[in-house]
Amino acid sequence: MNFERIAQDAQSQARCGLLYTDHGVIETPIFMPVGTVGSVKGVYHRDLRDDINAQIILGNTYHLYLRPGLDIINRAGGLHKFISWDKPMLTDSGGFQVFSLAENRKLTEEGCTFRSHIDGSKHTFTPENNVDTQRMIGADIIMALDECTPGNATHAYALNSLKLTQRWLERCIKRFDTTEPLYGYNQFFFPIVQGCVYPDLRRMAAEHAVSLDRDGYAIGGLSVGEPTEMMYQMLEVVEPVLPKDKPRYLMGVGTPANILEGIARGVDMFDCVMPTRNGRNGMLFTWEGMINIRNRKWADDFSPLDEQGTSFVDKIYTKAYLRHLFISGEMLAAQIASEHNLAFYLDVVRQARIHIKAGDFTQWKNAAVKKLETKI
Repeated sequence: MNFERIAQDAQSQARCGLLYTDHGVIETPIFMPVGTVGSVKGVYHRDLRDDINAQIILGNTYHLYLRPGLDIINRAGGLHKFISWDKPMLTDSGGFQVFSLAENRKLTEEGCTFRSHIDGSKHTFTPENNVDTQRMIGADIIMALDECTPGNATHAYALNSLKLTQRWLERCIKRFDTTEPLYGYNQFFFPIVQGCVYPDLRRMAAEHAVSLDRDGYAIGGLSVGEPTEMMYQMLEVVEPVLPKDKPRYLMGVGTPANILEGIARGVDMFDCVMPTRNGRNGMLFTWEGMINIRNRKWADDFSPLDEQGTSFVDKIYTKAYLRHLFISGEMLAAQIASEHNLAFYLDVVRQARIHIKAGDFTQWKNAAVKKLETKI
């Protein structure tokens, strides 16, 4: 994988880059819409590409493995062809979903046995078959199988978990290095840096991952219940350890403010279900703050949905109309709100790139965060 750094902020660790894959070049920092089962909920791929300006989307190994299953994906020629998406794609290992099953999974040295949330059937992910599964799904960037510890785990639990994750990581890499892509284009492998909220464990995890010399590095196990400031502290711990010439991916984070603070701490890639999940519940993110469009105050507000918005929905629909759709239970409401929020998230990282290149990122970010976290 070729990652080209093209700009660096003088007052923070924020940087701009170009990440080259066989399905296209990704401008970083970037936000990746989550397409859990091969679709970003309620959004056409045409709009993802042409209106939202998504450069890469994410799929989930756990969900895709269960449904539609590897046989269907393989017979289609890989996930890109199955879902008609010709831009880059990333798959997580499914570790977060498996380990969130709690009572329905069992962890061993060999791997993780779990029961499907769909029909209760029993399955096992090992480091080896998890790499094979992601090879068959066919994403451009694939993740290591890991255990995602809760934010309140004890140091002793987090240490044992990290050691298991590291042993699994070495097995994943061995499998990855002795297998080939199935669909005629390159795939790249990212270890996941765990360690909970403990600086010594985070540093240990980052150093071990870097010693294995991979294409990029993910930071997992954050935004899982720990205080936000603790998340930022963990990013500051691992940033000096991770190579400057490789992309860093913060998994499952977060609000627009979280993303800007992550960029300031040297993160290049983000994903989160928040723009679509919150959108389906009537929350809109804007540069002026967060809007609960269900509130009575918007019932007769005939102004555009977001005058600073970049999506077509922001210009042609009014706040009053969108509120009406939500109150009426119309599915179009969730579609409009999701499209707006995703376009906004992509605008956040686009603006960050502009200001990093202009040399005023830190000042701009500090002012933007204050507004982003307000409710209007």
